[in-house]
Amino acid sequence: MTIRTITIPVKDLDAAKALYTTLLGVQPYVDQPYYVGFRPEGAPEVGLDPNGHAQGLTGPVTYWHVEDAAAAVAELVAAGGSEQQAVRDVGAGNLTATVRDADGNIIGLFQAAA
Repeated sequence: MTIRTITIPVKDLDAAKALYTTLLGVQPYVDQPYYVGFRPEGAPEVGLDPNGHAQGLTGPVTYWHVEDAAAAVAELVAAGGSEQQAVRDVGAGNLTATVRDADGNIIGLFQAAA
């Protein structure tokens, strides 16, 4: 597993986009009303999610890229985590899920489309 994406819940997408464009020094590679993504060289993708707070996100979520999201959720739940967001398609066959650890921290899982 590797960390490839950090998603940040935002309330004002336009303001966040301006700030993170300046911070990261790159223009977004995707700029949609539901997600703005940046790919700064040598760093994980940074995504802005205007719906994150409504989904229970209270801060940035690190997404671990895995081969099988459902299997990873099951393994983490068996190890003491609790499922927060079930595996779901976020477009083009890409799957995400989130699990909370015993302290309430959110672990993101991402499975790329086959």
